[in-house]
Amino acid sequence: MHAMQYEITLPADYDMDIIRERVAAKGHLLDDFPGLGAKAYLMRERGVQGSPVNSYAPFYLWNTEQGMNSFLWGPGFQGIVRDFGRPVVQHWTGVAYEEGAASGARARVAVCERAPVGAAVHLPDLVADAARETAELASEEGVLYAASGIDPRTWELLTFSVWEHAEPRTPGDIHQVLHVSQPERDRLRKGQQW
Repeated sequence: MHAMQYEITLPADYDMDIIRERVAAKGHLLDDFPGLGAKAYLMRERGVQGSPVNSYAPFYLWNTEQGMNSFLWGPGFQGIVRDFGRPVVQHWTGVAYEEGAASGARARVAVCERAPVGAAVHLPDLVADAARETAELASEEGVLYAASGIDPRTWELLTFSVWEHAEPRTPGDIHQVLHVSQPERDRLRKGQQW
């Protein structure tokens, strides 16, 4: 599994209905995209759920590198580049993935938490703890799915979760979920990714 996200920060007075309309019109285009486990179309709105910014920040869980590359080099991502400029694409190597008890529910919010991994941290212990914590997070009431990953370039640990209600019980940045494309979510390997 590969986790990927790009975040497009928008002006404070940006009409976020433009993003809602964009996702309503185009979100379905990835509903059957090969290699894609799940894409959560995420938005933060300034002043809503503690967000200091307006942003569009889709989050992807890829089953295959081929699917991820096909998206990045294909017309879907080129539409983002054309409309907003080329954003930095963050990427994390998968540590763990778990389905939640609310797996079939409608997604309302997602939470992204990022934490630096210090140079003295013993990596095998870190990933074992992250896998255990991902499983615990997925067992929380209202969680559809949870994942964790590490960016070995910046040594950052990411924890990501999708919730059926608007009051998640986990730390991190809260995003509104506008749509979820999940053509191969059932193929994402559960548990530890190594």
